[in-house]
Amino acid sequence: MTSTRLRTWRIRRGDRHPSFDDLLASVRVHHPAADPALLHRAHAEAARWHQGQLRRSGDPMVTHCVAVAVIVANCGMPPEVVCAALLHDLEDTPCPPERTAELFGQYIADLVQAIPTAPLALSPSDSARAVPGGAPSFEAAVLAIRLADRLHNMRTIAFVSQNTRYRKARETADVFAPLANAAGLHHVSRELRDLASAVLRGPAVSSYAVTGRTLALLALLLPARHRSRWQEEWTADLAAHSTRRTRTRYTLRVLWHTPRLSMTLRRPVGKEQAW
Repeated sequence: MTSTRLRTWRIRRGDRHPSFDDLLASVRVHHPAADPALLHRAHAEAARWHQGQLRRSGDPMVTHCVAVAVIVANCGMPPEVVCAALLHDLEDTPCPPERTAELFGQYIADLVQAIPTAPLALSPSDSARAVPGGAPSFEAAVLAIRLADRLHNMRTIAFVSQNTRYRKARETADVFAPLANAAGLHHVSRELRDLASAVLRGPAVSSYAVTGRTLALLALLLPARHRSRWQEEWTADLAAHSTRRTRTRYTLRVLWHTPRLSMTLRRPVGKEQAW
């Protein structure tokens, strides 16, 4: 099946561009009785206000919102917190703050407002994990969204400047990864640590640049609407390799499989069953 072939190309730590259907499925795992209408409305609201905004990779900003929400959902957070994750970057849009409260309630609006300014700290009584039958504290919910935001930014860090990359990686290793571990989000902590370490190891610039340019050229073989996504994934995966040999091997594997991937992406894909 087409979806099976595509899945083999996704990174081992999770897809950097999950779909909204993936988000609904993630929420359903932990909260099977949740009403998806809230998430549909939040996604539509995020898409509206982020329309025309692009990330450094060239991808629509809303893809970042969905990816962060998926990470939060995979942490077991309730739908209201996932909704806030979808809306977490509205501060960078002309959206009036009172509109969020009117459409989604004061709790979600307060979460969205607290995300940029909340201190990176965890009290002994807080845990970012949602316990069965219970709910996280307000502080833990905000922390989960901030950790998810940093995790997705680290997954796509190849598109920022080298100075910013190293500064963010050091901050991630020293602050975010230990904080995620203390919050009980061990899988998030491990990935943050691994991604930060890959940057801090500092692969040789010359060989990295050569293989990076090769991947950019290979992306031109793909349909235009898929190029930025796959170039972003390939570049981020490349950054995880610390030696010239492993980077070269990875680039050769991409070279070998790109023609087949291109044909697969050009085939029509049937709609997945909606939740």
